[in-house]
Amino acid sequence: MTKTFVRSLALFAALAGASVAGAQAPKSGIVRHTNTPPGLILQGVTVPAGAKMLYLSGQLAAPIDPASKTPSAQMTTADFGDTKTQTISVFSKIKAILAAQGYAMSDIIKLTVFVAGDPKLGGKMDFAGMNDAFKMYFGTAENPNTVARSTVQVAALAGPAFLVEIEATAAK
Repeated sequence: MTKTFVRSLALFAALAGASVAGAQAPKSGIVRHTNTPPGLILQGVTVPAGAKMLYLSGQLAAPIDPASKTPSAQMTTADFGDTKTQTISVFSKIKAILAAQGYAMSDIIKLTVFVAGDPKLGGKMDFAGMNDAFKMYFGTAENPNTVARSTVQVAALAGPAFLVEIEATAAK
């Protein structure tokens, strides 16, 4: 085979969505570009024209006790839990919203995570707690996919009791 022919085959395979080094191309044509070496999050995602997209607004945690009679304006961080607990709550909400729209957690391609400083940590975000919860939903047996993600510490969220807000983008 000539070098030109081999290059043409490689180009054709890439354009056809075949797996190439550092990328996974499932049947949907969505390509997840892994980091080298592979890490917790992706380097990026390529979404083909015509893919069905769903953009979720930022989601906040639900109270630990859904039957609580405390008015929401009077709730504290103790009512919602620490960063890990709130992240689990938010991902549970996202999972339910996705399911109602015909999507799954494995369809998420991008997350933007806003984490407020935890007063118990001197105002620093609990990045480890957020990542511990993240690992329960991504890179698992149920959902082997991971996502492109940005995580930002913010001064505050919609209320002083909230430590985590997550926006999600899904595609299929």
